[in-house]
Amino acid sequence: MIMKNFALLSLFVLCALWADAQEPASYVNPFIGTTNYGATYPGAVMPHGMVSVVPFNVTPHKGNEYSNTDSWCSNPYVYNNEWMTGFTHVNLSGVGCPDLGSIIVMPTTGELNVDVNEYGTTISNEKARPGYYSTKLNRYNILAEVTATMRSGISRFTFPEGKANILIDLGHGLTNESGAHIKRVSDNEIEGYKLMGTFCYSPQSVMPVYFVVRIKRDNMQSGYWKFQDKLPGARHNWSSTSNTYKLYKRYNKELSGEKIGTYFSFDATEGEQVEVQVGVSYVSIENARENLDAEQTNLSFEQIKKQAYVTWNDELKVIEVEGGTYDDKVKFYSALYHLLLHPNILQDVNGQYPAMESDAILSLDNQDRYTVFSLWDTYRTVHPLISLLYPEKQLDMVRTMVDMYKESGWLPKWEIYGREAHVMEGDPALIVIADTYRRGLTDFDVETAYEAMLKHANTVDDHFLRHDNDFYLEHHYIPFLKDYDNSVSQALELYVADYNLAMMANEMGDKATYKKAMQRSLGYRNYFDKEFKLLRPVTEEGKFMEGFDPVQGENFEPVHGFHEGTSWQYSFAVPHDVKGLMRLMGGKNKFVQQLNKCFKDSLFDMSNEPDMGYPYLFNYASGDEWRTQKQVHDCINRYYKNSPDGLPGNDDTGTLSAWLIYSMMGIYPVCPGDMNYTLSSPVFDKVTIHLNKEIYQKEKIIIEADRKSVNDIYIKGIEINGSPYNRYFISHKDLIELGHIKYKLGAAPKQ
Repeated sequence: MIMKNFALLSLFVLCALWADAQEPASYVNPFIGTTNYGATYPGAVMPHGMVSVVPFNVTPHKGNEYSNTDSWCSNPYVYNNEWMTGFTHVNLSGVGCPDLGSIIVMPTTGELNVDVNEYGTTISNEKARPGYYSTKLNRYNILAEVTATMRSGISRFTFPEGKANILIDLGHGLTNESGAHIKRVSDNEIEGYKLMGTFCYSPQSVMPVYFVVRIKRDNMQSGYWKFQDKLPGARHNWSSTSNTYKLYKRYNKELSGEKIGTYFSFDATEGEQVEVQVGVSYVSIENARENLDAEQTNLSFEQIKKQAYVTWNDELKVIEVEGGTYDDKVKFYSALYHLLLHPNILQDVNGQYPAMESDAILSLDNQDRYTVFSLWDTYRTVHPLISLLYPEKQLDMVRTMVDMYKESGWLPKWEIYGREAHVMEGDPALIVIADTYRRGLTDFDVETAYEAMLKHANTVDDHFLRHDNDFYLEHHYIPFLKDYDNSVSQALELYVADYNLAMMANEMGDKATYKKAMQRSLGYRNYFDKEFKLLRPVTEEGKFMEGFDPVQGENFEPVHGFHEGTSWQYSFAVPHDVKGLMRLMGGKNKFVQQLNKCFKDSLFDMSNEPDMGYPYLFNYASGDEWRTQKQVHDCINRYYKNSPDGLPGNDDTGTLSAWLIYSMMGIYPVCPGDMNYTLSSPVFDKVTIHLNKEIYQKEKIIIEADRKSVNDIYIKGIEINGSPYNRYFISHKDLIELGHIKYKLGAAPKQ
């Protein structure tokens, strides 16, 4: 018995050592966030890749609980759904509005059927890791495997013996636009484009995506299809193709329309593998072909798959963690994986890209052009974290934003493939630029960036992004004018933008702008209602809106003054003046009481960006810092899991994932633009952040935790570089230059 127990113990130790030695990419679970409206996907993609090859299973059908038409669904894949209709090649991760999810490739067997309502299948044995996804298509007994390069995808289908087909369907997806064009180039290659956009129903945010599809097989029959609308009157009875899918078997020129596609049919041998290559560009068909040739020529499927995995692993190695459970590591590295999906590379291999809000095609060298700037979400956590972990990328992102201003006259707000979608509130580009600059990342056109920031702040007439700027500049708040407006939410975002403008003005020596912007940033006081100790909409006359309900807005209920949330979820969202808010509430104790009520009475929403920093606000109340440690760990354990429902809501292009990364490391930037991190207890025993030495002149940051049990989450003491430290804040500069935080943790709070 002793020897048996010793053997089991030895095996356990060996397994634990093996787990610690695993590569970061091996911990990534791409299925996290694919239910519970996380809106992520498990497909193959490179870091910031233009192309992602994703199973599409949201076509309306029995077995699909969520679909792209019958329910609110903004993602191409939902884990619980059962019926899939192919693999898409352009996708968005974690967003709250449907778009892209197009250029769909679907293998089938048997007689040719091009009706999307009929040719789908259930799937099984799904496997996913960074850069690779595979599944069995049950109906057809086909093994489907996909991987990707930066600008192209490749699928490998293993067929049973018999008739086989490969469909390229341009007629369905997630985009709100319609229309496509297709042309046969050779017996095994097609080219064309698909119209995309109207993201979040912004009618002018429209763009084409160009593609080239190449089947690596000879001796195939091919043709087009198009759904023919029902002909009027008796003409319907005279036509054999009215109100159905028409096959074009002898027509070999070009085809345009809404529900169109092309097919390739052949006789497969048992176990035959057929590969489908797809190159993409937002500039031209020629560039799509060049992208495909440059990134896949002379490379096998296995080589591309390995290349993708190695690339991901190298990116994820920027942080090493020790200790914690296996699930902790999975949650952490999956969050880091999700952080790196957006923004996306936009330029082709030749450097060309579509200009912002223009038909012009521009080119650049030695710099990445990025797209998909969900800035209302990402200014809070994503961009500060990229600045720390991948500062060279953050610089290119800011350079991209400044170039967008040069091209269109405005900085982006929610930009998608060269078009502004006008989604959500505020003026978040100002925040990202100022925060980046203040972190020491100054190698961009600072003068033009500051010029753009001033234009955004001071323009009154014909403002592309701020439609309430005249009243705001004069009165420092936005009035409640009509039911269900977003007046308070809009103003709160402008306050944070003005704070960051003030910080940038101070860096630029512009004292007048500093004073005006800082004064405007405190305008939130206009909304503070002493009776409720919450923010409340205010009319043009300066009076509080009548009929105020502080919990109105739960579960996306329409609400006066706030966007997708209640007054409770916005009333502490003044991160630049927490101490001032504390005084308004009547001092520290009443501030803590009110903030604690948020958590105790379930008024807090972890999926809502404005209140995601709430758990850290207890650190501003001396003696109550233990509440931050308690609430942060509660959020980590309650809302984040190693399972498909492992995100609390839309990941919002990595925003919720970035919150988790910070929180598991034990640091958090409560207010972008303010160079202080606030501290909490880390999940891991040791975190090593490898810095870009060329930019930060330091090699690494180490965060350690001395604990006896995993339940020891309360801070008993802090050391910085071996010296006692009695604050719960540390500056960005000190974090990098001193570089070593050590926590002494215990089971009971320090009160």
